[in-house]
Amino acid sequence: MSDAEFKDPFLQQLVDDGLINRQQAEEVADEHERTGKPVREVLIDMEIIDEMTLLQAIASHLGTRVIDLSRTEISPFVLKSIPASVARMYNVVPIEADAHSATLATYDLLTPDVVDELNFVLTRDVSFVVARESDIRTYLNQHYGDASESVNDMLSALESELEHVGETVGHAGGDQTAEIEEMANQAPVIRFVNLVLFQAVKDRASDIHFEPFETEFKIRYRVDGALYEMAPPPKHLALPVISRIKVISGLNIAERRLPQDGRIQLPVGGRQIDFRVSTLPTQFGESVVLRVLDRSSVQLDLQNLGMPDDVFNAFCADIDKPNGIVVVTGPTGSGKTTTLYSALRRLNTIDSKLLTAEEPVEYDIEGIIQIPVHDAIGLTFARVLRAFLRQDPDIIMVGEIRDKETAEIAIQASLTGHLVFSTLHTNDAPGAVTRLIDMGVEPFLISSTMEGVLAQRLVRTICQDCKEPYTPDNEVLELLGLRRDQVQDRPFFHGTGCVKCNETGYRGRRGVYEYLRVTDPIRDLINERKPTIVIRDKAMELGMRTLRQDGIRCILDGYTTVEEVLKYT
Repeated sequence: MSDAEFKDPFLQQLVDDGLINRQQAEEVADEHERTGKPVREVLIDMEIIDEMTLLQAIASHLGTRVIDLSRTEISPFVLKSIPASVARMYNVVPIEADAHSATLATYDLLTPDVVDELNFVLTRDVSFVVARESDIRTYLNQHYGDASESVNDMLSALESELEHVGETVGHAGGDQTAEIEEMANQAPVIRFVNLVLFQAVKDRASDIHFEPFETEFKIRYRVDGALYEMAPPPKHLALPVISRIKVISGLNIAERRLPQDGRIQLPVGGRQIDFRVSTLPTQFGESVVLRVLDRSSVQLDLQNLGMPDDVFNAFCADIDKPNGIVVVTGPTGSGKTTTLYSALRRLNTIDSKLLTAEEPVEYDIEGIIQIPVHDAIGLTFARVLRAFLRQDPDIIMVGEIRDKETAEIAIQASLTGHLVFSTLHTNDAPGAVTRLIDMGVEPFLISSTMEGVLAQRLVRTICQDCKEPYTPDNEVLELLGLRRDQVQDRPFFHGTGCVKCNETGYRGRRGVYEYLRVTDPIRDLINERKPTIVIRDKAMELGMRTLRQDGIRCILDGYTTVEEVLKYT
């Protein structure tokens, strides 16, 4: 095996130093790729190397030494020399500091980019020592506030610096690109943007919205599908903050009249996070939305998606077939992509070639060839799909079937011995069949290639820290289509609200599923062009549970509330 086979130079160093063997390094690289966990964390979790040996190796890699932080006296002056937001964002503790330099304790492998950024943000020459993770976390909590300290509290410390930035930028006109870029690269602005991103990742946000209005500048997070607003920063910060995001995502900061799309990769709190960036020109400046793609928080494993056993077994049986079409359906943000990625991960073996066409590519998966669709240059789903068939694939995923042409090529691919995955936007599983017929696809082609349709929704789960039982009244049961004798004395649950769940009563989400297996009786109905309701009734007669019925299962099992199920099914 050549050195080039390890993309991670630290893993290569561990092999070269004889601390781990090549097989162990491969296992670590695979686990890192699968979960997104840092290499350092994987090595300790898999008990391949003990923490002290690992710290010595990290120190050697960084050209520094290991210290015992628990026995190190640090003066209050030194602790105050770096802002709490920086300490928390980068997981570092200052050991020594003066006006021109600082020595920081870290437990992680810092990339050259991160070192450069710390030098710039702290306006000092930074050097490093290595210490145990538990000691650094203890110090951070003792001296830089509890982990739940919010952006709002930290913002007050930045206020005076930010005020100065705002005064200079507030009058920038359309042609002052250099001035705006200079403001976007000022240390307080960088710290503020990093702080917002850090808080979003800590709060498990899926999206961050930066919204300029006439008299205010709003920043909102979407957590578990619901939007929450943080304390709004001063209005004059809209331009430098949004320009900063455009700078780090490689967008044109001079162009403020057209929408733009970009991507950011940043280490946040010890994890590498991807952010997908979208800008939109509005009346009062550009609105920017960042989609947070945190690989370590997304379990791309079918068994962890919370499917009921019968749905899981049927879905796995259908995706293990050599050819056919499997469709996942649901509205935007219902977890369709995660389900498809998990299915691909399960099938991603050395003897299969997998190709995907996506808009855009959300997660990079080792061993799968992923192509971003680009309509503006004519690279449509249909065109990519046609090219796929000349690439000798076994399994193909096409992000979405939008038109007759894409549907027909997908069917052609299935008929010629390929397994095809895709998504559709329909309300339920039987609706997918009717949608394809409405597009102009011949029913006999659908019935001969379609293997299964999975409809899904994401419902918020009840917070385990403030979960309480209650007895539902008859009105609630009636809304769910249940009778008292079906429920008997089983309690329903809801969250009362606590610090852990931001007083919402919910923390996390799980899927509710409806799986339509296309068996012979269903094929006959498709060929006869029967309406959705007839296909649904037949499927239920054959054992299919609807989304609502699966939602009721989640209520009775204590995972979610009546309100969530009624809202999404």
